Amino acid sequence: MTIERKGGDRTMENEGRGPGPRPDRGGGPPREARRPKASRPYEGVWRFTAPTVDSSVPQARHAVRDLLVRQGVPVTEDLTQGLLLIVSELVTNAVKHAALVSPTLALEVAVGAEWVRISVEDDHPYRPTALETDPARTGGRGLLLVREVAKEAGGVCDMEHTARGGKVIWAVLPLRPAPLL
Repeated sequence: MTIERKGGDRTMENEGRGPGPRPDRGGGPPREARRPKASRPYEGVWRFTAPTVDSSVPQARHAVRDLLVRQGVPVTEDLTQGLLLIVSELVTNAVKHAALVSPTLALEVAVGAEWVRISVEDDHPYRPTALETDPARTGGRGLLLVREVAKEAGGVCDMEHTARGGKVIWAVLPLRPAPLL
């Protein structure tokens, strides 16, 4: 799999992971994620595309973990686990609920000086809600879990419609731990 930094000229190769997410060669990074002149070496935006199939979930987790390590992003083990849980839940939701309408999904990782943003985009117009469900049910808590992980880390989670009529669900977490109350 080849991973491309959006808006940049550097690429990184991750050998041995199989077909997994592929880079999207679309436009540049969002305005808020563009690298300032005096940026840290780990700052940037990376975008992966993958089919909306079950095998994309672990491949997305591996791609994000490898990216964080390779770029030297200063994340604690707790923050890494939170980010990987968010990736798993958001990609799983796209696979389970958007596959019929959206054959591919896009995963974007944006890293700033003090934050990490994970977003997953698909072409399905339905906007899920974070509902507390019946404890007897085995599913339906993914978005609630993402919001709680983001909140506990001192971050936020939200979703937006895309210009193509789909949606992007994102979470931003600070690189520094949230202050204890």
